[in-house]
This record gives sequence, C-alpha cells and structure tokens, in this order.
Amino acid sequence: MNFSSDTSAPAHPSVLEALAGVNNGMQPSYGADDVTARLKGELSRVLETEDFDFWLCASGTAANALALSCFCPPMGAILCHEEAHIARDERSAPEFFTGGGKLQLLPGNGAQIEEAALRDAIAAIKPDFVHETPAQVLSLTNLTESGTAYPQSQIAHYAALAKEVGLSVHLDGARFANALVSTGASPAEMSWKAGVDVLTLGLTKTGAMGCEIIILFGEARAKFNELKARAKRSGHMPPKMRYLAAQAIAMLADDLWLKLAGTANQRAREISNLLCRDGRTELVHPVHGNEIFVRLSDDNLSALNAAGATFYPWIGGSHRLVTSWCTPEETVMRLSGCLA
Repeated sequence: MNFSSDTSAPAHPSVLEALAGVNNGMQPSYGADDVTARLKGELSRVLETEDFDFWLCASGTAANALALSCFCPPMGAILCHEEAHIARDERSAPEFFTGGGKLQLLPGNGAQIEEAALRDAIAAIKPDFVHETPAQVLSLTNLTESGTAYPQSQIAHYAALAKEVGLSVHLDGARFANALVSTGASPAEMSWKAGVDVLTLGLTKTGAMGCEIIILFGEARAKFNELKARAKRSGHMPPKMRYLAAQAIAMLADDLWLKLAGTANQRAREISNLLCRDGRTELVHPVHGNEIFVRLSDDNLSALNAAGATFYPWIGGSHRLVTSWCTPEETVMRLSGCLA
C-alpha cells in the first residue's frame, strides 16, 4: 500500500511500447524528427486548435521555470499561491531561470488563490514606482498543491482579471488530467479558451516515464524562439526528443491520459471514504483528484502503519496519501480490512 506519490508509480505499458516502437533508425535531433511532428497533430486534436507551439521537457520544474522565464523579466514578479509548487518545491528555479524575477505569494483555502487577494495584488501594481516589483504573470495550478481543482469558470475569471492589467497567464498542469476528469472540462476549455497563455501540461504523474509539455497559445507563440533559446542555454533541449514525443503520443492516444487519471481519482475517493468512515478522521481539503489530505484518527494512523502503508505527514498534523493509475482495487479491499 504505497501512497507516497504518483511519481513513484511505474510508467504505463503503452508508454514503454511506444518507446520501443520509435527505437530504430536515424532521426534528426532536437525535435526535428517525425515523431515530434506527429505529436503536433495529437495535441491539435486534444486542444481543439492549431494556434500553438510546444516544447518537451523531462521534468515539471524545468517546464514551469522555462515557461515563466519567457514572460517574467528579471525585475518583474509572478503572482502565485503561497503553497504553489513553484514557490514551495522548486528550489527557486523560477527565480533562477528568470534571472531574478520575484514570486509574490497570495493566500487562499485549498491552495486556490482568494479572489480578494488577487484583486488587491492587481490593484497594487505600479510599474512606474521604482521601489516596487510590478507583477508580470499570474500563475495558477490545477490540480492545486492541496489536491483541489479550479473550475474552468474560475480560471477564465482570474485570467480575465489578469489580462485587464496586461499580465500573462501561466497554468501549472502537473496534474492537469486529474483536474479535467474532476471538473468535466475539456483541455481546450481549461486552457486557451479560458485565457491561459502558457500551459505546462504534465504527463509524468499521470503515467508517462518523464514527459512535460510547454504549450504556448495564440499571441504567446511569439515567445517560442526565446523559449527554445532558453531551453538550449539551460540544458533542456533534449537531443533525442522523439523519445519524449513518443511518450506523449502514447498517453494522448485514445485519451489514455484521461482514463488513467480517472482511475487514480476514483481510487482516491474510495480510499478517502474508507479513512473517514470511523467518524474521527477528517478531510482537510475536498478530494477533487488523486490526492487525499486528512487528519487521521489515532486508530487509523496505527492501522496504516501496522499494515506497512507508505504515506507522508503534512502541514498542521495532517497526512497526505496519493493514488496513481496503477493503484489496484485490491489495495482498496486490503485497506478496508485494516481500518476500523
């Protein structure tokens, strides 16, 4: 019973088959290969548009930092939630890649930015006031770091507020598929149709070996050459990009990524229900995706530890459990037998 993280899960067999399938012959380097070209078509189908450019990375931190560096200058700021991954878990990579850009942290329940705080931050932007650092980008995360999902309407609302004052909008989609399944939105509705300029679409947590896609929409495509240059300068220009592209094609084909996210979400709901059935374990945040944040009762904590379950202590005495595409029904049944 390993609930440590979805990054601990193996790659889906379809991904490994796809890698083997492209592992033959010579192909041009750095994304000029036939496989990466085919990915453009798959992304166009999924996103319902051809008005985009994309770049492939092996890690979410690189994808976020590269994306943000194209929109935030060294003397600018990025508005984000105080619990956002770019603030808590990326060792100042966004600041490093932007050459000094500042993260301006905003509050809100469930790691979702509170609207009043966002409005206050936007109202306080004074580009001509030399003593302050004006915001240039709004960065949202879906799923959030608390496992909650912004609905498409809220993404669109916040993006509109940001664009009124000239901010670009970034969406960290490390668990994008989980958010889509939870809300019922389409990839297009949750991204460019909602006003997102740059999406970091994560497939690693969903079932890939290591594949993150930076996607520039509409007018943001003007940043594509800069994105490639920054990728090269920072060591994130994969020479054999076909192997990243093959992973993405395998995940997107027949909506496999959404099916896998649906399985992970379902297991999380089942497990959260089991944990809470004793009446003393409490959810800290709603379970919108594949992450469970709970204050465990003493009995449940003891039972999980006795069963050898792997999970992490979290903020304020709570614990986090994460499911994945390969969390089996047998785990749910075993857990049911362990708990009070």
